[in-house]
Amino acid sequence: MTERRRTATFPVSRQLVSEALGTAILVATVVGSGIMADKLTTDAALALLGNTLATGAMLFVLITVLGPISGAHFNPAVSLVFFLRREMGATRALAYGLAQILGGIAGTLLAHAMFELPLLQVSTTDRTGAAQWLAEATATFGLVFVILAGLRFRSEAVAWLVGLYITAAYWFTASTSFANPAVAAARSLTDTFAGIRPLDLPEFVVAEVLGALLALSLAVWLLDEPRTAQSSTEQESVP
Repeated sequence: MTERRRTATFPVSRQLVSEALGTAILVATVVGSGIMADKLTTDAALALLGNTLATGAMLFVLITVLGPISGAHFNPAVSLVFFLRREMGATRALAYGLAQILGGIAGTLLAHAMFELPLLQVSTTDRTGAAQWLAEATATFGLVFVILAGLRFRSEAVAWLVGLYITAAYWFTASTSFANPAVAAARSLTDTFAGIRPLDLPEFVVAEVLGALLALSLAVWLLDEPRTAQSSTEQESVP
């Protein structure tokens, strides 16, 4: 999520490892903290709070340390947006997406192994319906817009902005803010606190992509460099 010039010196192979590693640790945090919270309390709100704080904190850490290598997308929807902005080519965007999905799956398996659970699981948690889809579109819209606006105005603060946004979005969205197709896919493979039924996954991914595209469309206009008074006057004087 950092500026392109900061990733230009790293080979694509390192960028892909960075994306896979970052997504793996992110998913391990989401799933693992959910399992831990479920073990320590029967209070659903307290469990969600533990899950939230761990995820927000880890996002800040991962973006800070891996951003200079790969841009710290960790999210196919974000990579899609940067492709559409012509800041990365189609081949690299597809490679990023594959690395993110594989990394996310590895993160789920790691969380299961750490808590001595069966490695291979399929979620039975029902997450479907118009409200859930709207929540995912909203969550992803906000995430992408925060990234683009952060890069436009405060690039050094993007790690903080993303971590804080996701921390808040866990609580103001009905879906608890997956906002990431790779994370959603990985979470379909855990029948724990953080899971989502594979049956519900396609609608979540569609909603996330639509939210990302809407954020990009708004950002193109809203974040465009404003015209100065002098340039406006010069344009008006042209016959």
